[in-house]
Amino acid sequence: MYTEKVMDHFANPRNVGVLENPTVIAKIGDPDCGDFLVIFLRIENDRIADIKYKIHGCGAAIATSSIASEMVMGMALDEVLRVTDQDIADALDGLPEEKMHCSNLASGALHSAITRYREFLAQAVQKQVNDPGREGC
Repeated sequence: MYTEKVMDHFANPRNVGVLENPTVIAKIGDPDCGDFLVIFLRIENDRIADIKYKIHGCGAAIATSSIASEMVMGMALDEVLRVTDQDIADALDGLPEEKMHCSNLASGALHSAITRYREFLAQAVQKQVNDPGREGC
């Protein structure tokens, strides 16, 4: 049913945990099956400098979160936004069709985190534009 890579990432998940002082946090869930993923990113120079996650879900959800964390480490944010559910499943040498929704958690959380980060940056820039007299020393 599951590939060797899925079983390896399920039994030995990589990058699990909570990141100290993350740049952004995102949470995503699948209400149909009860799985959820919280992802912590440290972003430096528009790249993923570090990633950790907490996952509640089945073996496929754990495996997809683990492989996705390895895939995007060091990647530019625009590249991360191009990572699809299928890319994640392919990196695991496939998933059973009924488990493909599990890969949605990882890519969805990554995309959500980057979107939130960029919205925060845009708001900070807009604040500077609207209040130019408050520049630093």
